[in-house]
Amino acid sequence: MAHVHEITIWTRGVVKDKEGRDVANGLARAADKEGKFTQAFDNYVDLPDRVNVPLRKYARISDADIEMKYDYENEKPEVVVVVDATIVKGIDILRGVEKGGILVVNTKRSPDDILKFIPNKNLLKSIVCVDADGIAGSSTVDFSGTEGGVDTVGLGAGIAAPLLGALAKTTGLVKLESLAGVVKNRDALFKGHETAVVKSLA
Repeated sequence: MAHVHEITIWTRGVVKDKEGRDVANGLARAADKEGKFTQAFDNYVDLPDRVNVPLRKYARISDADIEMKYDYENEKPEVVVVVDATIVKGIDILRGVEKGGILVVNTKRSPDDILKFIPNKNLLKSIVCVDADGIAGSSTVDFSGTEGGVDTVGLGAGIAAPLLGALAKTTGLVKLESLAGVVKNRDALFKGHETAVVKSLA
């Protein structure tokens, strides 16, 4: 069985739901363009979606068919993305992560500042901080693309774009050029890639 790369995205209900969804869908679509097998979906355990409630989105990327496609939670994520930095306080965002994980956080703070809130930081190979809010300017609140519906706003119009740029810089899961072919705000994608602050912990 081929290795499946699992990516878990932590976001907040309603106000940043689309941004979390766009990170998952952006990764999956970019990897799909590279000929990989992919999945992107909500965590149905977290639903119903309520305003500001912490919730998760998932993506999976593999070089072969994903056999556990009907498992609706990522058990062992390699990459964790935090769309709202306040989520790092009091929640085990690294649940299931094994040694060598990567954490990407939307924040103006430094990696060292964020690490103060991560009790199991010893699991991380690296942490990446990017000021996605500052780069994109605003979050997109829209539900048109939920549950397979047509997204009328466009993928990656808000803070998901710089977060995806930071992911491309640090994970190697997808190429920046592939992401540029799927996100709406390409300038924010490139700025996120350029300005992401990476701290190695390995």
